[in-house]
Amino acid sequence: METGLLYSGGKDSSLAAAWLDDHCEVTLLCCTFGVTDDHEHAMATATELGYPVRRVDLDADVARSAVEQIVGDGYPRNGIQQVHEHALERCAALDFAAVADGTRRDDRVPTVDRPLAQSLEDRYDVAHLAPLAGVGRRAIDAFVADLFTVETGPSATVDKGDYETELRALIRDEHGCEAVKNCFPEHTQSRVTGWR
Repeated sequence: METGLLYSGGKDSSLAAAWLDDHCEVTLLCCTFGVTDDHEHAMATATELGYPVRRVDLDADVARSAVEQIVGDGYPRNGIQQVHEHALERCAALDFAAVADGTRRDDRVPTVDRPLAQSLEDRYDVAHLAPLAGVGRRAIDAFVADLFTVETGPSATVDKGDYETELRALIRDEHGCEAVKNCFPEHTQSRVTGWR
Protein backbone atom coordinates (compact mmCIF):
# COMPACT_ATOMS: atom_id res chain seq x y z
CA MET A 1 0.00 0.00 0.00
CA GLU A 2 1.45 3.37 -1.01
CA THR A 3 1.55 5.46 2.15
CA GLY A 4 2.40 9.09 2.73
CA LEU A 5 3.73 9.66 6.26
CA LEU A 6 3.80 13.14 7.78
CA TYR A 7 7.47 13.47 8.68
CA SER A 8 9.37 15.87 10.95
CA GLY A 9 12.72 14.08 11.23
CA GLY A 10 12.04 13.32 14.89
CA LYS A 11 11.92 10.03 16.79
CA ASP A 12 8.20 9.38 16.50
CA SER A 13 7.80 9.89 12.78
CA SER A 14 11.07 8.04 12.06
CA LEU A 15 9.92 5.04 14.09
CA ALA A 16 6.53 5.14 12.37
CA ALA A 17 8.33 5.02 9.01
CA ALA A 18 10.45 2.04 10.07
CA TRP A 19 7.41 0.12 11.29
CA LEU A 20 5.31 0.89 8.23
CA ASP A 21 8.16 -0.02 5.90
CA ASP A 22 7.56 -3.75 6.38
CA HIS A 23 4.06 -3.52 4.90
CA CYS A 24 3.83 -0.30 2.89
CA GLU A 25 5.63 1.67 0.22
CA VAL A 26 6.42 4.68 2.41
CA THR A 27 7.03 8.22 1.18
CA LEU A 28 7.94 10.75 3.86
CA LEU A 29 6.01 14.00 3.59
CA CYS A 30 7.72 17.11 4.97
CA CYS A 31 5.07 19.77 5.52
CA THR A 32 5.96 23.45 5.50
CA PHE A 33 4.41 26.88 5.46
CA GLY A 34 7.58 28.18 3.79
CA VAL A 35 8.34 30.43 6.77
CA THR A 36 11.67 28.76 7.56
CA ASP A 37 13.81 26.21 5.77
CA ASP A 38 13.64 23.75 8.69
CA HIS A 39 11.68 21.26 6.60
CA GLU A 40 14.97 20.76 4.73
CA HIS A 41 16.43 19.16 7.88
CA ALA A 42 13.60 16.63 7.87
CA MET A 43 14.08 16.05 4.15
CA ALA A 44 17.80 15.43 4.70
CA THR A 45 17.03 12.93 7.47
CA ALA A 46 14.52 11.15 5.21
CA THR A 47 17.17 10.87 2.51
CA GLU A 48 19.75 9.66 5.06
CA LEU A 49 17.34 6.92 6.13
CA GLY A 50 16.80 5.94 2.49
CA TYR A 51 13.14 6.87 2.06
CA PRO A 52 11.56 8.76 -0.81
CA VAL A 53 10.66 12.23 0.40
CA ARG A 54 8.27 14.91 -0.78
CA ARG A 55 7.68 18.51 0.31
CA VAL A 56 4.05 19.43 1.04
CA ASP A 57 3.19 23.13 1.10
CA LEU A 58 0.63 24.16 3.69
CA ASP A 59 -1.76 27.11 3.57
CA ALA A 60 -0.27 30.28 5.08
CA ASP A 61 -3.73 31.33 6.32
CA VAL A 62 -3.76 28.27 8.58
CA ALA A 63 -0.40 29.31 10.03
CA ARG A 64 -1.69 32.81 10.75
CA SER A 65 -4.83 31.43 12.37
CA ALA A 66 -2.78 29.01 14.48
CA VAL A 67 -0.45 31.81 15.61
CA GLU A 68 -3.39 33.91 16.77
CA GLN A 69 -4.87 30.88 18.54
CA ILE A 70 -1.58 30.18 20.33
CA VAL A 71 -1.00 33.79 21.35
CA GLY A 72 -4.62 34.15 22.46
CA ASP A 73 -4.52 30.93 24.48
CA GLY A 74 -1.04 31.53 25.86
CA TYR A 75 -0.08 27.92 25.05
CA PRO A 76 0.45 25.98 21.79
CA ARG A 77 -1.91 22.99 22.05
CA ASN A 78 -4.92 24.19 20.04
CA GLY A 79 -2.83 25.94 17.38
CA ILE A 80 -0.62 22.92 16.80
CA GLN A 81 -3.68 20.67 16.63
CA GLN A 82 -5.19 22.99 14.02
CA VAL A 83 -2.01 22.80 11.92
CA HIS A 84 -1.75 19.00 12.23
CA GLU A 85 -5.32 18.52 11.07
CA HIS A 86 -4.65 20.82 8.10
CA ALA A 87 -1.48 18.86 7.23
CA LEU A 88 -3.38 15.56 7.41
CA GLU A 89 -6.02 17.02 5.07
CA ARG A 90 -3.37 18.19 2.59
CA CYS A 91 -1.61 14.84 2.65
CA ALA A 92 -4.84 12.83 2.43
CA ALA A 93 -5.66 14.72 -0.77
CA LEU A 94 -2.44 13.51 -2.43
CA ASP A 95 -2.07 10.35 -4.52
CA PHE A 96 -1.58 7.80 -1.72
CA ALA A 97 -3.75 4.86 -0.68
CA ALA A 98 -3.00 5.70 2.97
CA VAL A 99 -1.89 8.68 5.01
CA ALA A 100 -0.05 8.19 8.30
CA ASP A 101 1.46 10.13 11.15
CA GLY A 102 3.64 9.51 14.17
CA THR A 103 1.13 10.38 16.87
CA ARG A 104 1.54 8.14 19.90
CA ARG A 105 -0.71 7.01 22.74
CA ASP A 106 0.41 9.58 25.29
CA ASP A 107 0.66 12.62 23.01
CA ARG A 108 -1.11 15.70 24.31
CA VAL A 109 -0.80 17.31 20.91
CA PRO A 110 -1.24 16.60 18.14
CA THR A 111 -3.81 13.85 18.41
CA VAL A 112 -5.98 12.07 15.89
CA ASP A 113 -9.21 10.88 17.44
CA ARG A 114 -11.47 8.31 15.85
CA PRO A 115 -13.95 10.80 14.32
CA LEU A 116 -11.11 12.74 12.63
CA ALA A 117 -9.54 9.55 11.26
CA GLN A 118 -12.87 8.31 9.94
CA SER A 119 -13.65 11.69 8.41
CA LEU A 120 -10.32 11.72 6.54
CA GLU A 121 -10.91 8.18 5.30
CA ASP A 122 -14.46 8.91 4.13
CA ARG A 123 -13.79 12.26 2.49
CA TYR A 124 -10.53 11.37 0.73
CA ASP A 125 -10.95 7.64 0.16
CA VAL A 126 -7.68 6.86 1.97
CA ALA A 127 -6.75 4.72 4.94
CA HIS A 128 -5.46 6.58 7.99
CA LEU A 129 -2.61 4.71 9.69
CA ALA A 130 -1.27 5.52 13.15
CA PRO A 131 1.34 2.85 13.88
CA LEU A 132 2.33 4.39 17.24
CA ALA A 133 -1.21 5.03 18.52
CA GLY A 134 -1.00 2.28 21.15
CA VAL A 135 2.61 2.88 22.14
CA GLY A 136 3.87 5.02 25.04
CA ARG A 137 6.99 7.18 25.29
CA ARG A 138 9.10 4.67 27.25
CA ALA A 139 8.65 1.93 24.64
CA ILE A 140 9.22 4.34 21.77
CA ASP A 141 12.48 5.53 23.33
CA ALA A 142 13.65 1.90 23.67
CA PHE A 143 12.85 1.05 20.03
CA VAL A 144 14.43 4.29 18.80
CA ALA A 145 17.63 3.62 20.79
CA ASP A 146 17.97 0.29 18.97
CA LEU A 147 17.33 1.70 15.50
CA PHE A 148 18.56 5.28 15.18
CA THR A 149 21.23 7.77 16.11
CA VAL A 150 19.56 10.83 17.62
CA GLU A 151 20.52 14.43 18.38
CA THR A 152 18.68 16.04 21.31
CA GLY A 153 18.58 19.48 22.85
CA PRO A 154 16.35 22.35 23.93
CA SER A 155 13.36 22.79 21.62
CA ALA A 156 14.60 26.14 20.33
CA THR A 157 17.96 24.72 19.20
CA VAL A 158 17.32 21.35 17.50
CA ASP A 159 17.01 21.64 13.71
CA LYS A 160 13.95 19.63 12.82
CA GLY A 161 11.05 20.07 10.43
CA ASP A 162 8.05 20.24 12.72
CA TYR A 163 5.20 22.75 12.93
CA GLU A 164 6.46 24.26 16.16
CA THR A 165 9.58 25.71 14.52
CA GLU A 166 7.63 27.68 11.94
CA LEU A 167 4.95 28.78 14.41
CA ARG A 168 7.66 30.01 16.80
CA ALA A 169 9.23 32.02 13.96
CA LEU A 170 5.90 33.61 13.02
CA ILE A 171 5.10 34.50 16.62
CA ARG A 172 8.57 35.99 17.08
CA ASP A 173 8.14 38.11 13.91
CA GLU A 174 4.60 39.26 14.71
CA HIS A 175 4.54 39.40 18.53
CA GLY A 176 8.18 39.38 19.68
CA CYS A 177 10.55 36.98 21.44
CA GLU A 178 8.79 37.36 24.77
CA ALA A 179 5.55 36.02 23.28
CA VAL A 180 7.39 32.89 22.11
CA LYS A 181 8.76 32.32 25.62
CA ASN A 182 5.34 32.89 27.15
CA CYS A 183 3.50 30.55 24.77
CA PHE A 184 5.95 27.65 24.37
CA PRO A 185 7.23 25.81 27.41
CA GLU A 186 10.85 24.82 27.02
CA HIS A 187 11.23 21.11 26.38
CA THR A 188 13.65 18.64 24.84
CA GLN A 189 13.40 17.99 21.11
CA SER A 190 15.05 15.28 19.09
CA ARG A 191 16.11 14.77 15.52
CA VAL A 192 17.09 11.45 14.02
CA THR A 193 20.45 11.67 12.26
CA GLY A 194 20.71 8.12 10.83
CA TRP A 195 20.42 4.39 11.34
CA ARG A 196 22.46 2.62 14.02
